[in-house]
Amino acid sequence: MSEASFSGRKSPKSRKTQRSTSGRRTGDKRARILDAAVRVFAKSGFYATRVSDVAKAAGVADGTIYLYFTSKEHLLVSLFEDRVERLLTYMRDELPKRPSAKERLQGVLEMQLGLLEGERELAEVLTVILRQSTKLMKEYAVPRFLAYLDAIAKIVEAGQASGEFRHDVSPHLVARAVFGALDGITLTWALGRAEPGALARASTQLGLVLLSGLEPRPSPQGAA
Repeated sequence: MSEASFSGRKSPKSRKTQRSTSGRRTGDKRARILDAAVRVFAKSGFYATRVSDVAKAAGVADGTIYLYFTSKEHLLVSLFEDRVERLLTYMRDELPKRPSAKERLQGVLEMQLGLLEGERELAEVLTVILRQSTKLMKEYAVPRFLAYLDAIAKIVEAGQASGEFRHDVSPHLVARAVFGALDGITLTWALGRAEPGALARASTQLGLVLLSGLEPRPSPQGAA
């Protein structure tokens, strides 16, 4: 029998396993609450929803919500931040594997719309309900949102440096235009029939429009 077993203390390996399992349980419960919030917000609206409604939908006690979120407002903003964080992680880890700026920009379109494919309620919450509170967006969501726009702008800057994109447009203006287009497509999809596969098709068509507009323009004849 080991010293750890004899003394009744858990071995370092056991403690590590316990922490890992506990972390998964914590993450699972937080995710369950967020998923429940999406359903309840989409059904009842943000202002008519009570924290107890979300707790009931998640199958947890009311007080459990406050172990993860300070308020109903924090819960709503966390939905936005969670999805943006997924996008940022993808842009950091996966996009560099694509060999050109054009392919990386197309990857952004596919990822953002693909994240919402089949999640009509989430799309409605992110495009309609969240923007009902400008105060929430300004106070909590802006840093993550700006980081997302900066990441897109850097793709455009890289494309300009490599000669793939025209130089007479602002990278940050392009980034805002990309977000606006994606947001509008998601909004009409969520409030319409939410046809399966429509967002994937839209990402391809939007890519054609955007990339065509970013094509370098030939220099005027006679220019130095």
